[in-house]
Amino acid sequence: MALVVLAILIDAIVGDPPTLWQRVGHPVTWFGKAIDALDLRLNRGAARRQKGVLAIAALALGFGFLAAVVAGALALLPGPVGLLVEAALASSLIAHRSLHQHVAAVADAPTLAEARRRVAMIVGRDTASLEEAGIARASIETLSESLSDGVVAPLFWLAVAGLPGLVVYKVVNTADSMIGHRTPRHEAFGAAAARLDDLMNLVPARLTAALVILARPALRHRFAAIKADADRHVSPNAGWPEAAFAHALGVSLGGPRTYAGRLVDGVRLNAGGRAPDRSDVRAGLALSRQVGLIEAGLYALLALAAALA
Repeated sequence: MALVVLAILIDAIVGDPPTLWQRVGHPVTWFGKAIDALDLRLNRGAARRQKGVLAIAALALGFGFLAAVVAGALALLPGPVGLLVEAALASSLIAHRSLHQHVAAVADAPTLAEARRRVAMIVGRDTASLEEAGIARASIETLSESLSDGVVAPLFWLAVAGLPGLVVYKVVNTADSMIGHRTPRHEAFGAAAARLDDLMNLVPARLTAALVILARPALRHRFAAIKADADRHVSPNAGWPEAAFAHALGVSLGGPRTYAGRLVDGVRLNAGGRAPDRSDVRAGLALSRQVGLIEAGLYALLALAAALA
């Protein structure tokens, strides 16, 4: 657990140093290049679903094995050096600091046009015609879902299975974002990546909602409403953090949105809530920080208990 706590601290203090990743490339870009290569090579002809299973298995096992070798080598270094280096590597796959920076940039945009431009950098929906409420809704939805799959889930898998577990999770999550779409090209080939990502996020998504409730104790009386909203969501996981944030902030999230000119009618979360504005985005950022502090505190307690055992 000390590894998890150190990774949280490094991410909070340093984040992702752009100069370093410009020189050596961010680990997620390595994953992306490997996914692209297998997509180009295997996603053709017959048996695409089976080839997709082979691709995600090769990616997860290959990068997981590499991470295990690195972790084993670092364990041989004297004193705390290996632990610190491993924590630094792990922190590069945790996105709390960068998530806050990107969402805060939307909240602080000086004009509506600039807010649209900035929110377009963090969401996949069309943003050119979004008004203030639509921008705030998109920002809070992205903040809550990314808190789950970009912070809580990576730390969960780091705690459960060390650096290899974290790397496997990030590979699967990256593959889901790249090929796990129901498009003519990827519906069959990316199905295994999408299902495995759903499976690996089952616990973290619900853990995120629980952490939000810990940060806002009054929400415990609204757990049934949060669960009902989450169960109606098209995703088996994304509804949990989004519904928890909607109820915590008193706003309505979800609903219709447009992707590449095509209208998608999403489920309403906390349908009786008010329309969000940018002050709610800032409140969401504060809630995300509270969740992060609670999570860090829990892992610190587990680390202390392990040290005293």
